[in-house]
Amino acid sequence: MTALILIRLVVGKEHSTLKALKDIPGVKQITGVFGTWDCVCTVEAADLQSLAFVVVGRVRAISGVSATDTLIGVNF
Repeated sequence: MTALILIRLVVGKEHSTLKALKDIPGVKQITGVFGTWDCVCTVEAADLQSLAFVVVGRVRAISGVSATDTLIGVNF
């Protein structure tokens, strides 16, 4: 399954946070954006439980992440 994680970063911790995000297994791409969110991570996970672990156990555990919103992809 593919998901997009919208991430708001803590000011001053952008570089260290982006480095930590790149080291998470399953993170395929990180794109910086302007607006409410600071970056979007494309994540591949085997199932919903694995995705939940990536979001809660890995991404939100980084001290430079202040908020997330996860969009789960669907195939049409």
